[in-house]
Amino acid sequence: MNIRHLRYFAALARERNHARAATACNVTQPTLSEAVRQLEHELAVPLIDRKGQRFQGLTPEGERVLLWAQRILADEDALGQELSEMRDGLSGTLRFGVIPAAMPVTPLLTNPFLKAHPLVTLKLVSHTSIEIQRGLDDGTLEAGLTYLDNEPLRNVRTLPLYRERYMLLTPAGGPFDGLRSVSWREAARLPLCLLTRDMQNRRIVERLFGEGGSPPPKVAVETNSVLALVAHVRSGGWSSVIPHTFMGVLGCDDEAAAGFVAVPLVEPDAAHTVGIVLNERDPLPPLARALLKSACSHDLSNELDRNLRPVH
Repeated sequence: MNIRHLRYFAALARERNHARAATACNVTQPTLSEAVRQLEHELAVPLIDRKGQRFQGLTPEGERVLLWAQRILADEDALGQELSEMRDGLSGTLRFGVIPAAMPVTPLLTNPFLKAHPLVTLKLVSHTSIEIQRGLDDGTLEAGLTYLDNEPLRNVRTLPLYRERYMLLTPAGGPFDGLRSVSWREAARLPLCLLTRDMQNRRIVERLFGEGGSPPPKVAVETNSVLALVAHVRSGGWSSVIPHTFMGVLGCDDEAAAGFVAVPLVEPDAAHTVGIVLNERDPLPPLARALLKSACSHDLSNELDRNLRPVH
């Protein structure tokens, strides 16, 4: 069996389009199509549903073969990393999926790792928690940074890093200036800009509003972009709920210049654990193993306390 054929087949399953899969593999479409047909011939099962002219999906046999192909390709990548590490030091591309709520934290984690392994390239991608789980399962991600204690994870090993707390981000000059805290019930009365419901942060926030005894909040704007969320608050028309880790990157130390204030949310005073997730494989691929070792050598929670504005 030609492992290149498995790679083309996995790309087709991912892209769900022959032309896009061929482009991703840097081959012509006829080359990719012929490779998949050869794989079907070797395995003596149909892998692709070819009803009509377009890609219709995988057959049941194709779905099963895809699982094995992803494992084989992940092992091939890990073998290449292992041999490269023995020759010249660790190299390759670390594909790291991060939930938007944790993006401000990533430099504290990735900078020490990249300094220790200068030949490694980091591909840092914003993903939902569900996409991170999927990426670990199919081998398209080596690691993820996501919530650990809110929604169940499967077939992963985890490393808790810090506890995320929540702040009301609201335009300066409003009724919350100078307050040391604001309740979730009070915040629910404001016109809000929140992340979309496919984000776990949004699901956490909605649950906390309910636990605070408030009616469903009025969500005026939904976005999957944290930058768009902050821009709407800065414009003066909306408020939002953000993790406390955003305080440093938003420049909240100078609230007058920033155009907004950030106030801790209480009643309930909630926190959720965020950490690294890796596929539960043994042995771990070298890049994943190196990231885990680097993260274990740094107390990220204390670093956050030193680098971010304290929450009272």
